[in-house]
Amino acid sequence: MTGGPLAAPVATEFAAGVLRRRGVYKLKYDFASIEKKWQDIWEAQGTFAASNDYTKPKYYALVEFPYPSGQGLHVGHPRSYTALDIVARKRRFEGYNVLYPMGWDAFGLPTENYAIKNHIHPEKVTHDNVQRFKAQLKSLGLSFDWSREVNTTDPSYYKWTQWIFLQLFKRGLAYKKEMSVNWCTGCKVVLANEEVVNGVCERCGSEVVHKVKSQWMLKITEYAQRLLDDLDTVDYIDRVKISQRNWIGRSTGAQVHFGTTAGDTLTVYTTRPDTLFGATYMVISPEHPYIEKWADRIGNLDAVRAYQQESAKKSDFERTELVKDKTGVRLEGVCGVNPVNGAEIPIFISDYVLMSYGTGAIMAVPAHDTRDWEFAKKFGLPIIEVVQGGNVEQEAYTDCDTGVMVNSGMLDGLSVEEAKKKIIGWLSENKKGEPKVNFKLRDWVFSRQRYWGEPIPIIHCGHCGYVPLDESELPLRLPEVDSYEPTGDGDSPLAAIDRWVNVKCPKCGAPAKRETDTMPQWAGSSWYFLRYCDPHNDKELASKEALDYWMPVDWYNGGMEHTTLHLLYSRFWHKFLYDIGVVSTPEPYAKRTSHGMILGENGEKMSKSRGNVVNPDDIVRDYGADTLRLYEMFIGDFEKSAPWSQSSIKGCKRFLERVFGLLDCLEPGEAYSSALESALHKTIKKVTEDIESLKFNTAIAAMMSLLNDVCDHGKINAAELKTLLILLNPFAPHMTEEMWERAGFGGMLNGQKWPVFDPAKCRDAQVEIAVQVCGKIKARVMVDADCSDDQALAAAKARPEVARAIEGKTIVKEIVVKGKLVNIVAR
Repeated sequence: MTGGPLAAPVATEFAAGVLRRRGVYKLKYDFASIEKKWQDIWEAQGTFAASNDYTKPKYYALVEFPYPSGQGLHVGHPRSYTALDIVARKRRFEGYNVLYPMGWDAFGLPTENYAIKNHIHPEKVTHDNVQRFKAQLKSLGLSFDWSREVNTTDPSYYKWTQWIFLQLFKRGLAYKKEMSVNWCTGCKVVLANEEVVNGVCERCGSEVVHKVKSQWMLKITEYAQRLLDDLDTVDYIDRVKISQRNWIGRSTGAQVHFGTTAGDTLTVYTTRPDTLFGATYMVISPEHPYIEKWADRIGNLDAVRAYQQESAKKSDFERTELVKDKTGVRLEGVCGVNPVNGAEIPIFISDYVLMSYGTGAIMAVPAHDTRDWEFAKKFGLPIIEVVQGGNVEQEAYTDCDTGVMVNSGMLDGLSVEEAKKKIIGWLSENKKGEPKVNFKLRDWVFSRQRYWGEPIPIIHCGHCGYVPLDESELPLRLPEVDSYEPTGDGDSPLAAIDRWVNVKCPKCGAPAKRETDTMPQWAGSSWYFLRYCDPHNDKELASKEALDYWMPVDWYNGGMEHTTLHLLYSRFWHKFLYDIGVVSTPEPYAKRTSHGMILGENGEKMSKSRGNVVNPDDIVRDYGADTLRLYEMFIGDFEKSAPWSQSSIKGCKRFLERVFGLLDCLEPGEAYSSALESALHKTIKKVTEDIESLKFNTAIAAMMSLLNDVCDHGKINAAELKTLLILLNPFAPHMTEEMWERAGFGGMLNGQKWPVFDPAKCRDAQVEIAVQVCGKIKARVMVDADCSDDQALAAAKARPEVARAIEGKTIVKEIVVKGKLVNIVAR
């Protein structure tokens, strides 16, 4: 029927509703051939390629690019991709030049571990995984602009990752620092905190100890305040903003200088300087350098050393867990001196205090902090209430952020806020402290002692120190290696390649060595959205013209698990690039949303071990890509997790089959019929608004309702079908494009304009209103939507139930809420 006349109506069968009730159709919905046909056409024609015509209005829709694992896609991936695909397709209908790109975040540990285990080069593993992922994505009919595909492992890409690092280094924002790291005694590698469980390596079970290693760091803390402040300028959902704010962790307080009986000063940061009179002990980190300095004074040094060794086996996460037994050792022979009253207080070492956070020392006020109270009770330490009513030991414990100061000398009788101001002033005047703004955010540890990552383009010279590679030598490519195994001393496998490591210093020409650490996986994903703007540029990471046109990203969607680190790191890099003039927007993403997970049918997270993983390839094979897309949008609230249901996906397929069957019943007509006009305008309004607010499930429900109205009416004309196909196209692009062609509507569906609703025609001709007598509902009545108050009252009083309720009574008041209710007050 392609390009031919409209199909003759099958009025008798259709009007009787047989098609709707029994699912009997003259046309077979052959989804497999239809989907393959249109995917081939779109690819051959470059249908979804973004234009380089920068005079057009633009829209940049972005989803997080995936890590291409060997397992391929799972059914959670299409949920995010389809959602933004719907937005991108709608924007094209609305006349925008749309950029909807895709690429691969392909460096990282899983690929390297697989390569080591199977003796395959990581590059080959990456290539095979990408090919599998790409084929799966294409099978879903996603409207990605594949001409802009990027891969973080491509030297033409990581050349610019290295270039950004060099700019950071040259401006003092990349530096090397000696720091404590987790060392697996079995794997002989440095582990992230998340890879240490109960003091052992999660992979091999060997003991993990702390070692001091020199690590590259990025000074993200320089941007902490801006990263916080600029959250007010972007449209992120609340839980994403909360996640960012909590991770940055801004607090205001004071830096307080405690004396010690050893003559040294112990500085602590506290948000509650008003409680200083209640500080009855101090705690320092087991790694605190004062322990070595005071070694000759500490009477129980053996016990201290034993505790230090035990602490070294724990990850930072384990050490700071709140729900754990409080442990520690008192330093015998050294005490702290409270600066406000001169009282000597004991000093403990305890593993819940980290040297990497703050000053590595805290003051403890056990009356007003649960953790301090538990510690004090265990070790028999004094507990002094300094905020009346705020003692954690009391049954009627109230928040110690409010209340009146007691047992606090100069602060007695003051409110908490008044006490904070007074004590900070006193500390400053007496040079025993100063006001301080602090951030929980730490500088970014940027080193990985691994092979499969971007080489860090730095050379270490014994005379010149750390020297940047000349930018003309970028990219610094990964060399071929015989083994991807880390070295026994924790260095990267690159350290074993003498010909690669040993070079001349770019500055003085003396013998020098390349940096052998590689960058973390976060590096390539911190700027990938910029490369999409101009992916084939070999002169710069992207042209200024392209960046000025496309940035910022208009809508970015991804998982909640990436709304802290990835979002924070990419915002940091973007702000840095803004500062050096590469980009012209201070924020990379104008809007950020996140999706809920798809769970197994039992409501549990999908995993191989539970045997509840659903492969999208199987769904596409058995039901079609359009059905999968539609179902994943219909499964429930997009921002919440939802369980998979095999029976529900069958219902989505039946809906598409019913829509396809409309071709058998199509009549001529270039205007909406009076019977369907209101329903069509309401559906246009609902789908238009719901797509913008991620309410895809209710948008689909509205189209299902419209289909029922069409079936009840018994026929559909060309104008009505065109509108339905355009509305459904972002959700089910293959089938709707096929129907458009078969109906002979001309051109391609995706080149049409989005329909516009008339608000006046979205209103019901009649509405049902409730009728109350003295506040109690007596009846419901249908009235014209635009009827007057008098007409509504007359209709209400005409109902027998209402007439009986007011008979013989005096009407005191008559209340009409237009379109909703009538309330008659009678006595």
